[in-house]
Order: sequence, then C-alpha cells, then structure tokens
Amino acid sequence: MRTTLRLSAATLSLCPLLALASPADYIYSPLVQEGEREIDFKAGTADTHPRQSAATIGFGYGVTSRWFTEIYVKAKNEGNGTYYDAVEWENRFQLTETGQYPFETGFLLEIEKPKGPGSGWEVKWGPLLQTDIGRVQINFNPLLRSYIDSRESHGTEFLYQLQAKYRWRPDLQFGVQAMGDPGGRWDNWAPSREQNHRAGPAIFGKIPLEGRQAIRYNAAWLVGLSSGAPNNTLRLQAEYEF
Repeated sequence: MRTTLRLSAATLSLCPLLALASPADYIYSPLVQEGEREIDFKAGTADTHPRQSAATIGFGYGVTSRWFTEIYVKAKNEGNGTYYDAVEWENRFQLTETGQYPFETGFLLEIEKPKGPGSGWEVKWGPLLQTDIGRVQINFNPLLRSYIDSRESHGTEFLYQLQAKYRWRPDLQFGVQAMGDPGGRWDNWAPSREQNHRAGPAIFGKIPLEGRQAIRYNAAWLVGLSSGAPNNTLRLQAEYEF
C-alpha cells in the first residue's frame, strides 16, 4: 500500500484533500444528544499526485434534543506545506424520535467559507437516514452541494454516503463505508472515468471515561472503485465527548 497515515495531536499535518471530495470526510449521523459537547478531530490521506492531505478540528454542542451544531477549521497539505484552508459551520437536525419509526431521520445543513478572494461559499445539505437490521446499523445520506458567489460555477452537485456496521461490542465494531461524487451537476453527471467512488472496511468504537466523558472513534481504508478516485484513501475521526 503506497499511502502512509501519520496523525499528530499537536499539529494538523499530513492530511489529504481531493479538490471536491475530502478524504477527511465522515459519515453524518441523524441522531442528536442534548447537552453533549465534543472536541472533534478528523483527518485523511489519499495517494493523488501530488499527495493531498486534509484535517479538521472543531467544537460541537447539542443545543436541544433536535439540533446539534459544530464550528471547525480545516487545514490541508498538497505537497507545499500545511496551511489553513476554510472554516465550516455544521448543523444536524434530528427529525424523528429515536426508535419511533423503522428509520431514524435527520437533516444536514453545512456552510463552508474557504479562504481567498473570490472563493465564495460552499453549502451542503440533505437528508440523513439510519436503520437497524438486527445488530447491523445502516446509514445512507444522499446530499447536495452548491456554491455561492464563487468565481468558478460548479452548479449543484450530488454526493452520497453509505455505511454498515456490525455492533459487536461498544468499544470495537466492524463494517464498511462508501462515499461517492459523480461529478458534474446533480442532474448531469460527469463521464464515468471522472467520477469519484470509494469503498472499504472500517472500524468503530466508543471508550467510556469518567462521568459523561468518552472517546468515540472510527477509521476506514477506502479503495477507489472508479478511475477518477485515488487508489487508496485512509481516513480517521476521533471525538472527545464531555
């Protein structure tokens, strides 16, 4: 495997980013816990040429039983040093009571302000779906992404996220993750050779600490399924909940 992942708690270095699909991306959950606070670190790396790396660090808070909000900053490295890239405001809304229906349903609204003049704004939104089949939990998030006041007009794009995990025990669970970006507009996808589809094995877990404190983690190795995707992507998310 040509890709090596190096993470440091003191720095946001060596973490990759594709032009539109970041290897630091993660699977959104529709569930919200009121009063929960977290410090969230995400990172990833992909074997593009040159290698691109990305990381984010942020603070999130469960404002109500229906609304979780988080502010975080993003950094990236494209072979010329690590630098600040953007600030992002994420909002997740839980639309149904937990366990009331076969599917847990939520909604995502995420606003990003990249650095630099003429960069405009990036807005990502869409439904968040989750269901259980025995001990297997399945997530599916069909999302849209738009650009406002940007010098480059990308139009509105379609993205998707898929995840299935087997809940073996709280501190160690196994599954798969998949993420895709068909490119082009949501109603006019790019040719298949330009699309970015990735999937691969993942691990998950939650390690309880004192009181309400816990460390929650997930990591995945995603293999490119299309010629427009990197051959290998490594990604990691670690949350300190308190």
